[in-house]
Amino acid sequence: MKRVMIIGPGGAGKSTFAKQLHERTGLPLIHLDAHFWKRGWVPSTTEEIAVMQKQWVQGEEWIIDGNYGATLEIRFAACDTVIYFDFPTYMTLYGILKRRLMYHGQSRSDMGEGCIEKLDWIFIKWVATYRRRKRPHILRALTELPREKNVIIFRSRSDVRRFLQEIEQKPSEKRRDF
Repeated sequence: MKRVMIIGPGGAGKSTFAKQLHERTGLPLIHLDAHFWKRGWVPSTTEEIAVMQKQWVQGEEWIIDGNYGATLEIRFAACDTVIYFDFPTYMTLYGILKRRLMYHGQSRSDMGEGCIEKLDWIFIKWVATYRRRKRPHILRALTELPREKNVIIFRSRSDVRRFLQEIEQKPSEKRRDF
């Protein structure tokens, strides 16, 4: 587990998990949202984010957190591990509401600079329809990955906690600098 991509619906806790995985493994962490969104919620183009991702995946070790369906193939091709958050819609809607309240008037560290936390109807609709519209495509793509790719699917917060506990108990998985 040296090149890890983390995907799933908004509000599932991907970025929080990515930080925790980074802390336990020492793998470099890249939050796609921090690079996609420019100051004031101005989006990057697909071409800009694709160029960045092609550079990042050249590295031998990384954790890349985020979806961006137009560039999933770049990460699928380069990763050795895919972690997919397959949470029910009610959990992810709760997650985005909780996040909005926690970060009211602030920018999160996993977002682009100057992107004050907000909750708009477009994002709520994207989260609310993710399971029906996006999930089937993701699950199909995961089944089509080569067998040497490690695919981990979390269906509950307890799955996430168990995984992180296992990582902590396997010191050989941690990066060591001598």
